[in-house]
Amino acid sequence: MEFEQLLLAVQDEPVFQTGLLLSGAVDAMDVRKQLSRWTVAGKLIQLRRGLYCLAPPYQKQVPHPFLIANHLQRGSYVSLQSALSFYSMIPEGVPATTSVSTGRPEHLNTPLGVYSFRHIQPAWLTAYRLVEVVNGQRAFVATPEKALLDLLYLQPGSDTPEYLRALRLQNLDQLDTARLEGLAKQSGQSRVERVLKIVRELMREEAEEYRPL
Repeated sequence: MEFEQLLLAVQDEPVFQTGLLLSGAVDAMDVRKQLSRWTVAGKLIQLRRGLYCLAPPYQKQVPHPFLIANHLQRGSYVSLQSALSFYSMIPEGVPATTSVSTGRPEHLNTPLGVYSFRHIQPAWLTAYRLVEVVNGQRAFVATPEKALLDLLYLQPGSDTPEYLRALRLQNLDQLDTARLEGLAKQSGQSRVERVLKIVRELMREEAEEYRPL
């Protein structure tokens, strides 16, 4: 395979799997050797085994971190502080992109950022959606309610007023309280249900703060 052939095959893909290049009458060993050479030459960026993106100046678009996260671990969705920041529900950006899945926990340092994967039970793998994260790129992201509850579900000590206030939650009008309560019951964790009282109080305080005089 020549590099020009690779560009034709993947130029519209922000990230691509090796398997995309192995269909048809191709020499799989030759393709893998070429990918390794192009990575060393700086034409490709390897994100993990079998997962690549084109390097500048060949790439048409920079892959969004959420899209990369979805590809790094299949069956995952972006959640916790990463999703809360995406929805502008916490004021700061976050240094790593955090996702959840039923797979094993992982912490990956890649040339395009740091990615963390938290393990959850299959019954809790719910309430996420396909979102356009940047023009032309879509990724699976938790709903605002699930992003908050995933954090409460997975983070020890998160069920206190001090922890929740330290998050400096904002734009809480995005939360659907009925959906939030339904998901909390589904979690099966009493501490997640207990903390809803604190969340509702924060929502009330924010609504009063912005209520017209």
